Order: sequence, then structure tokens, then C-alpha cells
Amino acid sequence: MLEPLAIVAGVRTPFAKAFGALADRAADELGRIAVEGALKQSGLAPADIGEVVFGNVAGPPEASNVARVISLRAGIPWDRPAHTVNRNCASGMESLISAWQIVSEERAQVVVAGGTESMSNVPFLWDSRMQKWLVSFFRSRGLKKGRLLAKLRPGFFKPVPGLEVGLCDPTCGLNMGQTAEVLAREWAIPRAAQDAFALASHQRATAARERCFLKGEIVPVAPRTGDGKSLDEDVGPRANQSLEALQKLPPLFDRARGSVTAGNSCSITDGAVAAVVMPLERARSAGLEPLGYLRDYAIAGCDPSRMGLGPVFATQKLLKKRGMSLSDFELFEINEAFAAQVLSCLKALDSAEFAKQSLGESKPVGEIDPERLNVNGGAIALGHPVGASGTRLVITLLRALRERGLKRGLAALCVGGGQGVAIWVETELST
Repeated sequence: MLEPLAIVAGVRTPFAKAFGALADRAADELGRIAVEGALKQSGLAPADIGEVVFGNVAGPPEASNVARVISLRAGIPWDRPAHTVNRNCASGMESLISAWQIVSEERAQVVVAGGTESMSNVPFLWDSRMQKWLVSFFRSRGLKKGRLLAKLRPGFFKPVPGLEVGLCDPTCGLNMGQTAEVLAREWAIPRAAQDAFALASHQRATAARERCFLKGEIVPVAPRTGDGKSLDEDVGPRANQSLEALQKLPPLFDRARGSVTAGNSCSITDGAVAAVVMPLERARSAGLEPLGYLRDYAIAGCDPSRMGLGPVFATQKLLKKRGMSLSDFELFEINEAFAAQVLSCLKALDSAEFAKQSLGESKPVGEIDPERLNVNGGAIALGHPVGASGTRLVITLLRALRERGLKRGLAALCVGGGQGVAIWVETELST
């Protein structure tokens, strides 16, 4: 068992839909802004940091170990190591887990963990035929170049969106939206329920924004020029979102008989999150008041075509490991990749048949009250910068617990490729 890990600061940039307000900010720049904000909130200096871990999925070619670039640009001394982790959508959680292990091994006492993603800047790729043609062309001389020009075809120039490739699972052949359709059919999640869930996400997120809850975790992104305006709030939440508008959207991933739409799915998003973590005793000796503590975690695998059920497998694994039940937790966060996916998780958690057939248990994991789930909205409204969301879930959950005077929460998310991660957090340490 790892000793509890104190989170003494946690902030994020605003989240913005890709190709929008943050499209001109690279992943390393977004990460730097988040790290500088977290350091300022903690009262620590860059020289106080012993190591940096950041989650990232797209792997920007200009900053392949993006954590190192972020670390140096945030002013952390060059002799402090940094590395990037990638567990797809759980990369932000993986950074916290890696930081926990670093502290446990006494490699460093104070670690910055987080995640960053600029989905706007995922490159377009060449068609493989164009790649082969270019290699041959640059290797050729004289008349051979002319003969190659005659073989060039217009179809060679069609770009391949890297995002489209990355969001498709190579083992089951389904993109992430199609896996949500699998769950919607398997668990009989009607379109109306998905749209109602999406509407609630927007309503809760806009309510959280109006009472300035979200401002407490957001650091503004300053304009590139002096005459611009800082971006200081998320772009996604819609105060005027309506059920009628959601119902008008066509299915996106199965146009003939599907129910998953752009409206009841998370958006492709840019953003970054950073947290400063350290051992409990170090926080006490420094006189720091932690935001909260990481107590334990579990990682589980599942069928890639049903990757959205990952939170169920991870949650059951964590609860069994610690002899706990869902009733031991007061608030929950399950990342809203798709409304159908979260609603399927709720059904699976409370299903005796699923427990028996898929978990090898004699009784269901338990029931989560929707009123205690994603109480400030989720990724459908806020967005899902894939490398960063895992860290945001933990920070937002701890802040929500503190706001309500509560103590214990559980954050979980599904992972493309068929995995799930669940983390137990507390605002005050229990025995």
C-alpha cells in the first residue's frame, strides 16, 4: 500500500473546443501555463520541484517528451528530470500515479503531475501512397524523377486526419463513438436518456460557472497581443442548451440506427491541468494545507469494443482490494466520454448478472445516486482534452467535496483500448 499523497495545489487552463480559442497554443505552452499556475497557488518556487510527470496522448512532434519541455519552460531547473506518460484517456491519472510512485521511492519529495493536450494541433498525415512516392522522388535523379511525376495521382494528396486515426481502436476496429453505440444497444440506453444526461451536464457546469466554482480551478490564458482579452472560463458549457436542440442532432457514428450524437458526446478539446503533490509529512512540515489526498487506485482491463465499461472494472477492483463499498463514498466523478457510456456504467454497477458473468462476483458492485455524480457537470459540457482529463477529475472532485463539507470521493474514467482507472480521494484522512 502506498502512503497517502498530499495534493497541495491543482489548477487548469480553461478548456476550449478544438480549432477554437486555444488552437494557437501548443500542448507544451498550455502545460507551462498550468504548471506556473499550480506553483503560484502552492506558494512554491520552481526550484522546489524535484520531478515533473505529464500525461499526453497525441505526442506533439516538436516536443516528443512534452513533460520535459513544459518543465524547462516553467523555470524548473534542468537537473530535475521529467517524463511523459500515455494511458490514453487516463494519462492525467497516470501522471498522478507515477508521481505517487516517485515520492514512494524517494526519488523526489515534491512532484508536479498533470496532463496536456492540444487536439487542434494533432497533425494531418500523408496517404501511405504519397509517403512512398515522396521517398522514391527524393532518392531519384534525372529522368527517373520525370517518370515518377507521371505516376503522381490526385488521390495521393488526400490528407489523413491524425485525430481520426488516433480515436479508432486498432484491435477491434471501432472508433470511440462506435464503442459507445455498442454499449447503448447492449444496455438499452435510449436516445432520450442520453440527451437528458447531456442537458444535465450543461446545466450543472453553467451553474458551477455562475457561482464561480470553476474559476477556483482555472488560470487564465493571456492573449498573445496586449490588446486582446484573456480566456478565463471554459468555452463548452451552454447556458441556453435545451433538450429540443439536442434532440435535433443526427446520430454521428451510426447514421442509420444510432443514438450517439455530437450533443451527447464530449467534444474534442484543448487544455492542460497541473497539480503539486508531496508526502503528507512534507506538507505538514512546510505548513501547507492540502487540497486533499490520494488514498488508493486500481487499473483494470476490459474488452476494447466495450471500453466505456472500464470504470466498472476498475471500481470493483479497488473496492474489493480495500474491502469497501460504493456507500463509503460521498461524491463520484465518471468521465463523460459519452452519455451512453456513463449511463451504461451505472447500469452495469447495479447489475447482478453483469457482476456474475463479467466480474465473477455473486452480487452487484452497487448503485450510484445520479445526484452525487459529476455534480459540477462533466466532459460533455466542459470538454475532454484526453491527456489532461484524468487530473481534472481528481482536482474537481476534491474541490467539490470541500465545497460541500464532505470527505471521501471516487474518480474513474474509461480508456480507449479497453481499460479503466479508479482513484479514491479524501479531503481529510481517515483511518
